[in-house]
Amino acid sequence: MTGSPQRPLLFLDVDGPLIPFGAAPEQYPAHATGLEPLDSDANPLLARLDPEHGPRLAALPCEVVWATTWMADANECIAPRIGLPQLAVVVWPEPSDIDDQDERNGLHWKTRTLVEWAAGRPFVWVDDEITDTDRAWVAAHHPANALLHRVDPRRGLTDHDYAAIESWLRRLF
Repeated sequence: MTGSPQRPLLFLDVDGPLIPFGAAPEQYPAHATGLEPLDSDANPLLARLDPEHGPRLAALPCEVVWATTWMADANECIAPRIGLPQLAVVVWPEPSDIDDQDERNGLHWKTRTLVEWAAGRPFVWVDDEITDTDRAWVAAHHPANALLHRVDPRRGLTDHDYAAIESWLRRLF
């Protein structure tokens, strides 16, 4: 028997899924992690990071990958606050003419890159900007299973989101 198949990927956005936004500020609890920065230039939204996300994400049967404009900063600013190790990071290509065409067609600017990065592996994409256009494009261009899971940015990842993601991942095995 050859080696075991690679685990599915979970492409994770930060703003929206982990740092909720868009509702009244008083609706968001502040979570103390002991890693709060001391300087006044720190991002005040980091207090919205719920440290419970780290263990929940780590318990999922997949490889978590940052798919965010935070890029490598997610490993420096987000991962320690929620108890995740350093994760792989999707590096976004420079904008091109195809991006302009995709935008006119309603395709998210991350979609093509995530399918390419997955290289045929099953994946979950957790983001607050996913549309049916992205789902249709992935279904037509990705040979493996994919779940594009849209999170309400006003709430971030919820118990319902985790249940849906975990259920989908477990069905792969």
